Amino acid sequence: MMEREVVAKMAASADGQTKYGQSVKGLLTEKVSTCGADVIALTKQVLKGSRSSELLGHAARNMVMQEDSILHSEDSLRKMAIITTHLQYHVEQSSNLQDQLKHLLK
Repeated sequence: MMEREVVAKMAASADGQTKYGQSVKGLLTEKVSTCGADVIALTKQVLKGSRSSELLGHAARNMVMQEDSILHSEDSLRKMAIITTHLQYHVEQSSNLQDQLKHLLK
C-alpha cells in the first residue's frame, strides 16, 4: 500500500510541476508578447520622430529661403526709393528748365 501512496504522491508532484511549468511558460509567453508589442511601438515612435525631424528640417530651410527673399525684396524697395527720388529731382529740373525756356522765349 505504501508503494501506491508513493506512486500517487510522485504522480501528483509531477502533475504539479507540469502545471507550474505550463503556468511559467504562459507567463513567459505573455511577457515576450508584451515586450514585442513594446518594441514595435517604440520603433513606430522612433520613425515618427525621425519623420518629424525631417519635416522640421524642411520647414527651417523654407523659412531661410523666405527670409532671403524678404531681405532681397527690402533691398529692391530701397533701390527703387532711391531711383524714385532721383526721378523726382529730374522732373523738378525739367520743370525748371521749361520755365526758364518759356521766360527766354517771351
